[in-house]
Amino acid sequence: MTRRTYDDLVREAATVSVDGWDFSWLDGRATEERPSWGYARLLGERMAGARAALDIETGGGEILAGLPILPPVTVATESWPPNLALAASRLRPRGAWVVADDEAPRLPFSSGVFDLVSSRHPVRTWWEEIARVLRPGGVYFSQQVGPWSVAELTDYFMGPHDGSGREPDKAGAAAESAGLEVVDLRFERLRMEFRDIGAVIYFLRKVIWIVPGFSVERYRDKLRELHERIEAEGPFVAHSSRFLIEARRPDGRTA
Repeated sequence: MTRRTYDDLVREAATVSVDGWDFSWLDGRATEERPSWGYARLLGERMAGARAALDIETGGGEILAGLPILPPVTVATESWPPNLALAASRLRPRGAWVVADDEAPRLPFSSGVFDLVSSRHPVRTWWEEIARVLRPGGVYFSQQVGPWSVAELTDYFMGPHDGSGREPDKAGAAAESAGLEVVDLRFERLRMEFRDIGAVIYFLRKVIWIVPGFSVERYRDKLRELHERIEAEGPFVAHSSRFLIEARRPDGRTA
């Protein structure tokens, strides 16, 4: 097989669509370990027992659309127009509502209407709003990006940075400050490998907070250097970090 040139890899990765939250384009080109807890499976169990559920920042609706059972009332929010269209195409046939939102309070829902609120990799968690829309006894269930996630890539392109601020214990404290009870909190760091420069470009175009303002033109020299490094030494290794948090709104009853 003819080895693809740097220019070919860059051209392809710089033009392919990055809409939605599906990373299958990276199959065979990049790998990432998955958290041991299995977020989709656990979310599916909770959705199967819920009456009314809200999924915040649903992306292209990939996770919800893959669940075997959705509650009778299922609502998803998304702010980015291309993702919004994808989510609607996947979720409306399942009977779910898809709502355009701007990722900032206030959530466009009445208080106390959901018994399950979920989010996978939210940009920011508005704890007070989540507590407000949950029914007494309702649960917030979320997998989130932890501290120093993929810091190796950020440092390579931008220099050393402060990757803290997303620590699990801070999330737990914020949940409790909003009046929720944390019932589960877990954290893992996970190995990633990027096997060609196209995989790096695609990832940075899609996950825009890793290198804010990333573009091929802006980082052309660094990309060429990294391409040569991968060719000579093998995959570029980084580590993602994830935490799982489950928090419950007290129901006000005493045992």
